[in-house]
Amino acid sequence: MKATSLFGGVQVINIIISLVRSKAIALLIGPVGMGIASLLTSTMSLINGLTNLGLEKSAVKEISLENSKSDINKVSRTISILKRLVWFTITLGVVVMIVFSPWLSEFAFGNKDYTISFVWISIALLFKQLASSQLAILQGLRKLKSLAKANLYGNLLGLLITLPLYYFYKLDAIVPAIIIATFMSFIFTLYYSLKLEIKPDKITNKEAFVEGKPMIELGLTLSFSSMVTLLVAYILQIFISTEGGIDQVGLYQAGFLILNSYVGIIFNAMGTDYFPRLSAISEDIVKIRKSVYEQAMIAVLLISPIIVIFLTLAPIIIRILYTKEFLSIVPMVSWGILGMLFRAVSWSMGYIIIAKGDSKVFIKTALGFNSLLLLLNVLGYTYGGLEGLGFSFFIHYIIHFIVIRLITYYRYGFYFEKGFYKIFTFTVILCALAFSFTYIQNEILKYSLMGIVIIISILFSYKLLDEKMDIKKFINELLNRKK
Repeated sequence: MKATSLFGGVQVINIIISLVRSKAIALLIGPVGMGIASLLTSTMSLINGLTNLGLEKSAVKEISLENSKSDINKVSRTISILKRLVWFTITLGVVVMIVFSPWLSEFAFGNKDYTISFVWISIALLFKQLASSQLAILQGLRKLKSLAKANLYGNLLGLLITLPLYYFYKLDAIVPAIIIATFMSFIFTLYYSLKLEIKPDKITNKEAFVEGKPMIELGLTLSFSSMVTLLVAYILQIFISTEGGIDQVGLYQAGFLILNSYVGIIFNAMGTDYFPRLSAISEDIVKIRKSVYEQAMIAVLLISPIIVIFLTLAPIIIRILYTKEFLSIVPMVSWGILGMLFRAVSWSMGYIIIAKGDSKVFIKTALGFNSLLLLLNVLGYTYGGLEGLGFSFFIHYIIHFIVIRLITYYRYGFYFEKGFYKIFTFTVILCALAFSFTYIQNEILKYSLMGIVIIISILFSYKLLDEKMDIKKFINELLNRKK
């Protein structure tokens, strides 16, 4: 909870920053501009996933393992290996982006008009990979405050610089804004990583590849998964663009942003500390059960009131975040956010596979789940438009929860205490009730019932969290620590 409160606070500010940025984009360049920006950044993310060897995650595991042994020499060596390997991945990524820029433009937009844009975006790719490597170091060493500050200041300064660009240059500001945002992120992550009292080791390229083999092998596995995820998202955006137009891509991206950035605050906040902590105990199944149980419990209790409140106020929230042109995404987001409760639990369990470095299972699940997601999304959009996409996300999260539960039980001997499922079932019922009430035509009755569900959800989560950790004492400790 301490890690969640630290990164939760930062994420709230980052969400406000993202909200202002999204609002500005929606007002100044509309759904079409958002669609263009989405296709450019998605392409960059895809190339990044293809070329970064997954080092941003595998390095966290390796560094956290060495750090848990308190061997500063091995930690320093691992960090030096990472820094050497990253320059190889950067070179590869930039070259691929530049060489294939005409084909990337053709594939994403159906013409070569954006070739030069993709060439410029290669600069953003360079800064993105540099920033990711520095973040991996901070996360692996569990320098949570520095990690939080780097994220916060980078996003804030990036916003202050890019907003005037959108105001004066409209669509022409998209590419410079992407480059500036990644550059600001790099500057602040570099600043905080340089403050670490770790002397770098001198290391050759050959030594880096030989000694970094375990990191590369795990990284390639994670990179493969990320690449498949990005590829599926990319193919879906191209499909939506072809079937419905770029404005539909912008609407989809707006809804997706709400689900993964605004609601995903819980996962982002907790995952920063959760992954290295779980990696350090990856050989002890008893400790894993305890850690995953705690993480899943916190996730469910924190996200269920958010889901209920969002379902109640979705039209108002979306108008605040964007404009009335984006109200058509309300059904999509409502279905998608309902599935977030199942995602919270499967997310907590899924990290077991990564922490144990179980490459075969990880690759199989990545391929299976992403293939299923693409199939469901295509069917959903074909037969139900944007609302169909939301429903397909909901079904996917339920299937993901069931399959991950079976895998972790039969392969690793993981299981939750019986008491967990009672709590989880009750939160599912509350969220389902809130969702069903959105279809009531009588406004007074609808919002009265949804208001009752909100109160019950908040009180239920507060009561259980208070029993586990004494919330008043916890808040006082946080306030005293900040003072």
